[in-house]
Amino acid sequence: MRMITFFVIGLTVHVVFFISIFDIYFTSPLVHGMTPHSTPLEPPASRLVLVVADGLRADSLFTLLPNGSSRTPYLRSIIEDKGTWGVSHTRVPTESRPGHVALIAGFYEDVSAVAKGWKENPVEFDSVFNESRHTWCWGSPDILPMFAKGASGDHVYTHTYPAVEEDFASTDASKLDSWVFTQVKSFFKSAQSNSTLKASLWEDKNVFFLHLLGIDTNGHAHRPMSQEYLDNIGLVDAGVAEVVSIIEDFFDNDGRTAYVFTSDHGMTNWGSHGAGHPSETLTPLVAWGAGVQKAKGATEPQPYNDGFLQDWKLEHLRRVDVSQADIAPLMASLVGVPIPVNSVGVLPLLYLNNSERFMAESMYTNAIQVLEQFKMKMMQKKETTLSFLFTPYQLLTESKQAEFTQKARILIQLEKYEDISLCQSLISRSLEGLVYYHTYDRFFLGCSVVLGFVGWTSYVVLVILKTHLVFFSCVQIPGRNLARLCTCVAVVITLFLLIQRSPITYYIYCLLPIPVWYSVLKDAQNFTCVSLTVRNKPGCCMAVYFCCPQVVSFFHRAMLTVGLAVLSLWPFLSGLFGKAKSRSLSWLVGCLCLAAFPLMPVVGREPNIHLVTCAGLLALFTSACYLWSSRRRTPLHLGDRPQFMLLVAVCAYVPSLTHSSLQQKQGLPLLNQIISWSTLASSIFVPLLSSTRLFHRLLSIFLSLTSTYLLLSTGSEALFPPVLSWLMFVWINIEQEALLAQGIVQSDKKKSTWFILTLGITLTSPFLQVFFIITAFFGTGNIASINSFDPASVYCFLTVFNPFIMGGLMMWKVLLFLIVLVISDLMALHFFFMVQDYGSWLDIGTSISHYVIVMSMTIFLMLLSVVTHVLTSQRLVLWRQRKMHFP
Repeated sequence: MRMITFFVIGLTVHVVFFISIFDIYFTSPLVHGMTPHSTPLEPPASRLVLVVADGLRADSLFTLLPNGSSRTPYLRSIIEDKGTWGVSHTRVPTESRPGHVALIAGFYEDVSAVAKGWKENPVEFDSVFNESRHTWCWGSPDILPMFAKGASGDHVYTHTYPAVEEDFASTDASKLDSWVFTQVKSFFKSAQSNSTLKASLWEDKNVFFLHLLGIDTNGHAHRPMSQEYLDNIGLVDAGVAEVVSIIEDFFDNDGRTAYVFTSDHGMTNWGSHGAGHPSETLTPLVAWGAGVQKAKGATEPQPYNDGFLQDWKLEHLRRVDVSQADIAPLMASLVGVPIPVNSVGVLPLLYLNNSERFMAESMYTNAIQVLEQFKMKMMQKKETTLSFLFTPYQLLTESKQAEFTQKARILIQLEKYEDISLCQSLISRSLEGLVYYHTYDRFFLGCSVVLGFVGWTSYVVLVILKTHLVFFSCVQIPGRNLARLCTCVAVVITLFLLIQRSPITYYIYCLLPIPVWYSVLKDAQNFTCVSLTVRNKPGCCMAVYFCCPQVVSFFHRAMLTVGLAVLSLWPFLSGLFGKAKSRSLSWLVGCLCLAAFPLMPVVGREPNIHLVTCAGLLALFTSACYLWSSRRRTPLHLGDRPQFMLLVAVCAYVPSLTHSSLQQKQGLPLLNQIISWSTLASSIFVPLLSSTRLFHRLLSIFLSLTSTYLLLSTGSEALFPPVLSWLMFVWINIEQEALLAQGIVQSDKKKSTWFILTLGITLTSPFLQVFFIITAFFGTGNIASINSFDPASVYCFLTVFNPFIMGGLMMWKVLLFLIVLVISDLMALHFFFMVQDYGSWLDIGTSISHYVIVMSMTIFLMLLSVVTHVLTSQRLVLWRQRKMHFP
């Protein structure tokens, strides 16, 4: 097989397997076609006011000031006298859209929404707003439109400010919340003189939604412990008190308004969110008003061992924790609308202040609503599965469903409301059954993908063996029977999937292993190894040794430090120290300096812009050292010298100037923004204008990429590229010394060709190369967590919230390994030109082509492995959270 064909097929196979992750783990959990259910009794509230303080942590609201007072006196008085409080436990990803969907629709966001930046609806869903008579919303343009778009009819009215107002560099982000409170006050004031609007407001089943983004914006810009963040919380408390007063006056204090105050997610100490840290998943919940239980004292020890009750000085009051999705059925029960049909929340009865019959009927309605989803999911899976292969969920078969519902209905009719736990048991089993049917095909698809991946791995092993075994003899064995067998298997699988009406992707996952294994078995038959003499056994041993740190480093970054420490001894163990002392010492120092970075913390680092400036100076020093060392061999053109040196100097100063301007709340300077975007756009093309000499082009690439990296840095990570590049420069020089030491220039054609192959298997083998790539990739951070990045990293480019642009810039920052890849290719070309007069163009060219292709495949596999690890890690977090029970 030609190498280019091998590469294309391998790339296709891995892309297919990568896409399979989304079909296996990240499919939409929603089903449609259910009938909405509502409690048949009169609800306690005619209207509901939902206030969501975006990015508000639970401890920031509940913790008292050092003097014993509260920064939120109004909400504190509600907690101690008029309402019920607790902690709402969110799930990853702790982002604004998933949090609001859980609050208002009652289910945890479909991960496919990330492809649209958590803004649009990949799948339409029901919500409390959709079930209401009228809903008026004020707040962010990123959140409100998705609920209006998904609502049936035209009864959800949104009022948003311009998206450009969501600026992290704003002089005062709390103005976003002030805007909402001002608009609400103007709305009710105008309703006094608008008879049509006033009549609509006095109708029942109305919802008012206030989305307050100022706290989240201040948290990103200044950190949650900053005075701006804490002052914004006080502003929200005062605003809520004023809005409540206006609403009560408008409705003549009729006592028919229910209030719910909560947050969509929290925030880490370093101003980010998205993962599962307690500071992100613990949010406040305070409810009061019509139908809500008033504050109750704790008469017995409470089932919470987190120590928060004592820290918040609330141990004397009953705390009622909920899962975030439980708030949707709570709001629906209070205002008397049907529970959203896709809700998986469980009604928290301890928040209700109503008759036992009302609570029993509400719980029964909740159970039937969840059971309807289970029935629909079971029916869909039953219709697409052969009857003799279908395995129903044994804890909730059709007969058990009827038994549960009939018994619960009879108990309510007999007024035995204390047996309400039967409904809770039905909800629990229905939710487990939903997960069962949602993951029904997971084992089947997983086996198909694993079978295909193992087959491809086996085929690659055979290709490597055929390439690097010195002696082998071929024994031709007819493959007609094998081809017929594989054809029959493919036909059977196709018919099986066709009968089950499976998606087209299922055909790909199940049929792909067949040609792969056909190739494996065919090649295994076509040769029998007579001798297992492998070229360069020390090189193979070295490759095996460096495989271990590479694998373990995906989980423990400190293993990179161990690998670099061992690698620093290479010149001394190989005897190069006596022939190139200065370069060997540079190699030792470079490895040890680079080994320090994996030991540094990935998240939670405070910005230190002075280190960015120092990194720029270090890059200039590194370049100057190279220019000085190469002045006799290949002097740099005068036109090339100041071009990149000046660029690095400017980019080292821009972050300092930008962050200084932001700290003074003067916004992002336009000139800095122009310089940043221009540098980013030109970083790929400008090196093409430099000298075509190998090392000069390499220096140009290094300086160009370093300039962009400096603009995306906020601290010690900016020192990483100069140190890594210094080590790569030393590596190239050491390789050159090794070539000269072997006398390759005086060698004959056969010897030079053999040396290049030997060198490719030892130090410059893909194994060691990937070790440096992983070091570059994980040296200062990783993509294993959504909140691993500081938003301040992109402030030189933009400060207005834009998830796609910000995410793209952060990913480009991580892709520092491109520098290593460039060096790899240039090293290969360097070796090629050194032996072009002595070696075979065909043999050497082929070895270099193999080398580059294997390197490209290895990098791609590494990226797929990283993303797969990230996605499965997120699934593990979700699974653990589902196993937790919050009373």
